[in-house]
Amino acid sequence: MTETRKKPMRVLLVDDHTLFRESVSTVLSARENLEIAHCGSIRDAVACLGQDSFDLVLLDHDLGSERASQFLPAARERGFEGRVLVVTAWISDNEARRLMRQGVGGIFLKQAGLDELARAIETVAAGGTWMDSSLSGEPEDEAGRAGPPIFNDRQRRVLRHVVEGLSNKEIAWRLQISESYVKAILQRLFQKTGVRTRGQLVRVAFEQYEDQL
Repeated sequence: MTETRKKPMRVLLVDDHTLFRESVSTVLSARENLEIAHCGSIRDAVACLGQDSFDLVLLDHDLGSERASQFLPAARERGFEGRVLVVTAWISDNEARRLMRQGVGGIFLKQAGLDELARAIETVAAGGTWMDSSLSGEPEDEAGRAGPPIFNDRQRRVLRHVVEGLSNKEIAWRLQISESYVKAILQRLFQKTGVRTRGQLVRVAFEQYEDQL
């Protein structure tokens, strides 16, 4: 009796960083249940969907002049009925929620490993959802607005030092972390509060989040 081989899942990886998409495609393609194709833009992705069939799209959020939110309408217009998993280096909580409402199956952050990515792919492809644990899962209020962001301990400490007027270098020395890590935490604070500058962050901290300082 011959054994019937399960048909591999066909995946399209869309990312504008060539090294990333080539490396990830090579590793994932080594798994017998996955076939990976890749391209660098939404325009190319839509063209690929018109030429071939895919079960799942792995989609970067920030594609230079393009954003993930532009993909789904164009893909549906092409007749794509598969699932979408956003794979990105960063994304704001608000944008993550907006993409989930738009119909993506999950948000995966690139800081995690390939084994976890494989699990996310399986989950989303099976009809489930995947949300990175660092992203807010807070319910929205009746008006559809998310509640105030909750900062973790490290973010609160950095925010306090920003309010005190310390530079990134001084904050790094105080907390005994790298300056690049301070910058990453600040970027996360900007995303959570919806501001773009340190001055705006300080003002918003006093106006809305004084209880978290």
